Amino acid sequence: MEKIPFVTKEQIEEIVKTYPTPFHIYDEKGIRENARRMKKAFSWNKGFKEYFAVKATPNPYLMQILREEGCGMDCSSLTELMLCDAVGIRGDEIMFSANVTPDADFRLARQLGAYINFDDLTLIDHYATLAPFAETMCCRYNPGGDFTLNNEIMDTPKNAKYGMTKEQMKIAFRKLKDYGVKHFGIHAFLASNTTDNGYYPKLATILFRLAVELSEEVGVHIAFINLSGGVGVAYRPDQKDNDIEVIGEGVRKAYEEILVPAGMDDVAIFTELGRFMLAPYGHLVTKVLHEKHIWKEYVGLDACAANLMRPAMYGAYHHITVLGKENAPCDHLYDVTGGLCENNDKFAVDRMLPKIDIGDYLVIHDTGAHGFSMGYNYNGKLRSAELLLKEDGSVKLIRRAETPEDYFATLDLSAFQK
Repeated sequence: MEKIPFVTKEQIEEIVKTYPTPFHIYDEKGIRENARRMKKAFSWNKGFKEYFAVKATPNPYLMQILREEGCGMDCSSLTELMLCDAVGIRGDEIMFSANVTPDADFRLARQLGAYINFDDLTLIDHYATLAPFAETMCCRYNPGGDFTLNNEIMDTPKNAKYGMTKEQMKIAFRKLKDYGVKHFGIHAFLASNTTDNGYYPKLATILFRLAVELSEEVGVHIAFINLSGGVGVAYRPDQKDNDIEVIGEGVRKAYEEILVPAGMDDVAIFTELGRFMLAPYGHLVTKVLHEKHIWKEYVGLDACAANLMRPAMYGAYHHITVLGKENAPCDHLYDVTGGLCENNDKFAVDRMLPKIDIGDYLVIHDTGAHGFSMGYNYNGKLRSAELLLKEDGSVKLIRRAETPEDYFATLDLSAFQK
């Protein structure tokens, strides 16, 4: 099954008259429709809320779209909290997950009224020196071992730096009770970018059983269970997309089987998805600058790993469409590269594509999450603009491209200019 871009060659040719490539562009219509599917799939739980992972795509315009669709925000740093504050997102619309957290981050999270999710037992007594505890606090769980699904190892929590053991969770909840906390949340993230509909239901089963045990042994009220992220997207055209309705129903069944008989039918379900919420609704649009014929056939773009790091960093697959050649045969073998002084600066290796010509526009798919946000300035490369394709077909600039002045802004060159 071929991936179809949400922009056409004609649209891009018009857009580049104002905004030169490379740029990331996002599809408002697709984002809203997906957020509504997500909300509907968990509508059986009256307290359900999706907390969009801001780190995936930290842009206030996109955050506002998701907020309008009922989403909160998942933050993990001071600047992400500041971004929420600037957009007017505060209180229980924010979930803040601690991870080697500076004091200033904790203070601002408490000031904004965010749910605070403790990653480690030692953080609790330390937090007590910084700010008052809220009535509701959360702790992150790490079950250790391997996380398996259908007899396949999906990930290895024992190697992850996040979360607490079960015994530490019990100690943490007792400590929090002593500090006056009345309601408790449980959080866990056990596998990344899964395309198996069974991931959330399996994780939910683990956390629901833990919730019952903690409620009974420690005598606490579990207010919410946060399934975190991990539900992924089909980056390859031959992969099958997750079915969020099937996933939501699987979590509902586990809820009915475990929590309801324990008298815990008031527990809210939270999620923290970034990739699933936005990845398919972003493209990196780039222009072909050069071609090279040596031991391999190379196509050189005006984008590079500074615009999309995942292929260079992880060897990740991102599908590529040559605009205007969607129906042409893929009968040419290329490496598609950027201009960094790094040999891993490649968007595709040995990829069969239509014949590519200098001046062609390429769409690199599924860059709506962990695309622009992972950008950097190696080789003095400048991060691109971000554009929003609005529902009415117009295009809005939602982040301008960096300039050389931005690159030099943190340097004091006065000593060299005498």
